[in-house]
Formats: sequence, structure tokens, C-alpha cells
Amino acid sequence: MTSCRICGGRLHEFGDFGTQPLSSGFLEPDYIGDEYFFRLALGVCASCSMVQLMEEVPRHLMFNGHYPYLSSGSSVMRKHFERTARRFLETELTSPDHFAVELGCNDGIMLKTLAEAGVRHLGVEPSKSVADIARRLGIRVATEFFQESTANEIRETEGPAQLIYAANTVCHIPYLDSIFRGVDALLATDGVFVFEDPYLADIIEKTAYDQVYDEHFYFFSVTSVAAMAKRFGFELVDAERLPVHGGEVRYTIAREGRRTPAPSVAELLAREETAQLTHLDTLKTFFRNVEQSRDDLVTLLKKLRAEGRSVVGYGATAKSATVANYCGVGPDLVSFVSDTTPNKQGRLTPGSHIPVRPREAFEDPYPDYALLFAWNHAEEIIAKETRFREAGGRWILYIPHVHVV
Repeated sequence: MTSCRICGGRLHEFGDFGTQPLSSGFLEPDYIGDEYFFRLALGVCASCSMVQLMEEVPRHLMFNGHYPYLSSGSSVMRKHFERTARRFLETELTSPDHFAVELGCNDGIMLKTLAEAGVRHLGVEPSKSVADIARRLGIRVATEFFQESTANEIRETEGPAQLIYAANTVCHIPYLDSIFRGVDALLATDGVFVFEDPYLADIIEKTAYDQVYDEHFYFFSVTSVAAMAKRFGFELVDAERLPVHGGEVRYTIAREGRRTPAPSVAELLAREETAQLTHLDTLKTFFRNVEQSRDDLVTLLKKLRAEGRSVVGYGATAKSATVANYCGVGPDLVSFVSDTTPNKQGRLTPGSHIPVRPREAFEDPYPDYALLFAWNHAEEIIAKETRFREAGGRWILYIPHVHVV
């Protein structure tokens, strides 16, 4: 791909992570066959400044009945979504007639609070496995991809939505032109489209290169989101930085002229321009830092192997696929990955083929070192795993740089 999926402008490539597998494509141990691989590379649009992948992975390969991620898997994220829902109840969903739609509702953790408050709602979730979990919580869910046609169907049966919300979903969707046409069709005149996704500034500042994987197609900045909203007839009216998932921004978009933009929009736009956030030289410097981080991690792991130290991974996350495959980390350097997700256990990590074992394996016995793939939950995990530290274990982190704690 050489042109921007948003505006058609020219893309300038600035980073290549090589061939990568599906980040959620965990394999059965006796799997014999060909894995799906694609070239994971980044480019920036010269016209609208949107950072995006150079190659698109078909959506049905990533989001389907076997999708393993659960939004409620972290206590931090459960609390985050409960607070988010309560905030909407105080601001946007103040009338019994209000209708809320969540794109990519996953297991329904945000909508659960709205449902308990009696708010009319609908989740749109293409992955049947997690949609079924939401339904068991009493959440109304349509198992399909949201797009213009979906929005028209919902509008016909449910009426306009006062709130359309998405968390860690919009950046996954290459066809945002259809999403915005759908939002235009479904959103009430004075309603808002609110979405939160990883923030490009945090990714660059922390050299958080594992945020780059198949599911993350776009890497939003306030500058690029403002331009995107305007292109589709909307206006960015608020931008709030969030501490979750290693640093995100919650964007609030409304119909043009319907709301007064919050001061934070102009403040963040100015900050991004001062930092030259989406300039090609800045992005190339980021990728040089990525290469250094890769080299430092491999050097450390090989040194520990030579010393006879045991190293296991902690958290078979989607983003760990980028780290393992880009750095060439396999079972020779990391003997297994501990994870609490049942449908990942007993399988092999995509591409790198590291065994995934239950949490109990982590302490039977404790390893000398644990490579923390789930670094965005470091505080929560390290506080929980006090016995590992007491047994002399040490954590390896690679964000914002390779270090041992």
C-alpha cells in the first residue's frame, strides 16, 4: 500500500518489523501447516499525518469466534470501564430515552454498568466468543462488524444513538470512511462519538514498539484525528489523555458546530506541533530507538542463557508477538509464557512457538527472571507477584528501555 487509507495521500514508510504472524494466532502443539504471515511496516501520510500500517490483514482472520482477549481480564481495566460508564451516565446519558452503542464491546464490561442503570444499549461485536460472554451478562449484542450498512439497520430499529463509544477498537479498523458514514447515519444530532486508543506520543516517548501489530492499523495523534474528523464532516471537541494500556487518548467527536471544543484540544495540538510528533525525522528516530531496544533485549537474554539462568515470559499478549518475532525470541531464550487465559494455555505463541502454560507453572518452581510482556499492567502484576520477588526472582522489562527490576 502506498496511499493513505484516510485521505489518499502519499505514505512515507519509516519502519519495518519484518514478517509477522497473526498476533492472536496461538497454535495447537501438534499443528502442522502454514501460518499466515504478513509484512509489518509503518508509514505516515504526507497530507493528513496519519500513521498507519503499510499492509492490511483481512479482518476475518483477526476478529472471529476464537478471539482470545477479554476486556475484563484486568482489575485495572474493569475499574476504568466502570468509571467511564458512570461518567457517561452523568454527562451524555441523562434521559431514559437515550440510546448507547458500543463498537467492539468485547465481553460487555462497560455496557454492563449502563445496562444495570437501565440505559437502552447495543453492543456491536464481531467476535462470537466474547459476544456470548457479554450476552450472559444480560448485554444486548449484535455479532457483526460495524459499518455504514450496520448503522442504517440499527437506526431503523432502535432510533438515533446519543452516544457511540469504542475502546481499543477504532484504531483496528482500516475502513474508517465507512465507520464515519455509519456514525453519521446513527448518531443523534447532538450526540457524540467517543473512542479511546493508544496515543502515538506515548508510543514514541516510551519506544513502545509492541503496540505495532496486526490489529492496530492506525496510530492516532490529536493532529491526525482532528483532520480525520473534519474530513468526514465532524469536529474533534475533546481530547483527554488516559494512563491505561501504556498511554491512550479519549477523543470526543461531535457534528460540526454542535459543541464548543475543550481547551485540551488546542493544547495537545500545539504540543504535538512543538514536538514535531508526526514529522518523518521524528518517526525515523523512533525506529532507530526500536532497533536499539531489540538489540539490547537479545543481548540480555543470550547473556542470561549463557549463565544458565532460567527465563520465562509473563503474559501471552497480542503485542508480545511483535517482540518475540522481531527480536527472534523463541523457546531457546524464553522457555515458556505464563498466562491466565484458558484458551491460550497449552498452545504455542504465534510465529515464535513458545509454549503457553497456566499461571501455576510460573511458580513451579519460580524462574530466575520473568520477561514481562504485559508491561502495560506492570504495577498491577508486580504487586500481585510478591512471592516471586521474595524467592529472588527479577523482572525484565523492555519499555521504555530494556532494564531489570
